[in-house]
Amino acid sequence: MPVQYVDFEDARERGGLRMVVVPGVPSPWGEAAKGILHVKQIPWVAVKLDQANAALIEWSGQRSGPVAIYDEEAPRGGWAEILLLAERQAPKPALLPSDAADRALVMGLSHEICGEMGLGWCRRNQGVHSALAGGEGFPTGIAKYLAGKYGYRPEEGELYQTRVIGLLQALAARLHAQRAAGSRFYVGSSLTAVDIYAATFSLLFKLLPREQCEMIEPMRIAYESMNEATARALDPILIEHRDAIFAEFMELPLSL
Repeated sequence: MPVQYVDFEDARERGGLRMVVVPGVPSPWGEAAKGILHVKQIPWVAVKLDQANAALIEWSGQRSGPVAIYDEEAPRGGWAEILLLAERQAPKPALLPSDAADRALVMGLSHEICGEMGLGWCRRNQGVHSALAGGEGFPTGIAKYLAGKYGYRPEEGELYQTRVIGLLQALAARLHAQRAAGSRFYVGSSLTAVDIYAATFSLLFKLLPREQCEMIEPMRIAYESMNEATARALDPILIEHRDAIFAEFMELPLSL
């Protein structure tokens, strides 16, 4: 069923799991968190991030999303914190393997997708760099806002590009190796968290069809704009994997 959005005041008075999410665009961190909760069938309600709402910001502890708040526990804003909370609340189906080596591999690959200087971080700053240099990417006002909020440094423009291309190539190589071994998943032979993260972060390169992901046209253009080197690194196997994961495990259309 679609994500249930409630007013901040309502959410604050509730118990259970509440999550502040970025509205109107498929933030890959937020869509991954939604996907994890959907796979585990964990009940929760959503609150749209409103940076002008001082009480909401104080409650969640930051001006970004997603932020998960469970009962009276401290807010959790990191991708790993939210994943571990979900694993605690609903151990089955497990998205982290019980085998220590496989668990470390899932966490490591997930960090390279979700963490600072990971795929999402660098792809966002790659778009900022292009836009502020007069090329394609985010609208100028949004690019300037993102630059100030997420640590964009113009002297690292080439580094963002190099990281994006290298990570796309590494993820594609992993999928090709897994396919050759008879698996369609990144680690082992069943769904893990890294499959969800890889699927949602691919939205930063190629969005789902409009009927599955409705958003304003300027942001759709910004999400999908990329230079030739990045487009070459976007191996079709990455989008094939994404489409399969969304079709089988995730909820469509996206509730933005």
